[in-house]
Amino acid sequence: MTEKPIYVTSPLLPSLDDFSSSLKEIWESTILTNNGSFHKKLEKELANYLKVPYLSLFTNGTLPLITALQAMRITGEVITTPFSFVATTHSLWWNGIKPVFVDIEPKTCNLDPNKIEAAITPRTTAIMPVHVYGRPCDTKKIQEIADKYGLKVIYDAAHAFGIEVNGESILKAGDMSTLSFHATKVFNTLEGGALIVRNEQTKKRIDYLKNFGFANETEVVAPGINSKMDEVRAAFGLLNLKIVDKAISTRRQITAQYREILANVPGITFFEDIPEVRHNYSYFPIFINENIYGMTRDELYIKMKEHNIWGRRYFYPLISTFSTYRGLESAKPENLPIATEMANRVICLPMHHALTKNDIERILKLIMNNG
Repeated sequence: MTEKPIYVTSPLLPSLDDFSSSLKEIWESTILTNNGSFHKKLEKELANYLKVPYLSLFTNGTLPLITALQAMRITGEVITTPFSFVATTHSLWWNGIKPVFVDIEPKTCNLDPNKIEAAITPRTTAIMPVHVYGRPCDTKKIQEIADKYGLKVIYDAAHAFGIEVNGESILKAGDMSTLSFHATKVFNTLEGGALIVRNEQTKKRIDYLKNFGFANETEVVAPGINSKMDEVRAAFGLLNLKIVDKAISTRRQITAQYREILANVPGITFFEDIPEVRHNYSYFPIFINENIYGMTRDELYIKMKEHNIWGRRYFYPLISTFSTYRGLESAKPENLPIATEMANRVICLPMHHALTKNDIERILKLIMNNG
């Protein structure tokens, strides 16, 4: 492989000079964590940018899921999707909750609301959908079901930074939503995450839970955990927030180039933009029909690697196939035909702000030539 590698993602990085200046401020203050000035400012600015009422920062994207379940005292069974990153279901396991997998829609790869009711039992307490690839779930239908059966709804919105429907943040759907600010995401704080809540009282409870349960210097009001974001990551995030819109604009242009060329390649399908949705272009998944394309998904994936192009089979394999969960009745492949099919056909192409014109041409040329 003589050509330079093209990776599936590349982290958004602020100016090193600007970051060094922020670090100097932190050094001078000697405050590294515990709700310092950068942390407070990032919470405020993110809430404004995302158009949400209250936001609590975390040290990664998994702990908000775990904490949301704790805060809402979710028990028993939770309906969720097998087509996600494994942290979605792991957050249930860590809380002693049984995941119940429900199949997905082919048009979005999101949890199929028409199949949720059949999975509800007397032990069901909540629904945990995922806005896969940042494509909004059918939040209206899901909420109608939740209201009908008295269930809570917690959205794993790890991919949904800045997503809006008709000008309204998708993060305001359900009872809570969680975000990931991992280095691979559209917006990152190196590692990090956030929990979106509806009111100040709930935010206060979340803030207690992520700081060992401390309400003040001497009073612990709950068995909390340590999942606070530090000042260094908060400072990094504040700088990235200034440049994220430009990065999303670049992603939009790359998406348009992919779509224009791949529309003419038989056996390859992809998602189009949804009307009235502000997308963040976080991923560009394609789906391979091997009978038409003339090559399986895995054959193309391997061929791409041979040419130093690193796509990702995302999400493959399904969470339901992992050893911890495969024994569940809901995990049987015959119960998840659409999710199984999509997982076996998907490759996410490289998608990030740093892709060059030559990079995109290399990727498209290889795919058009069937490797």
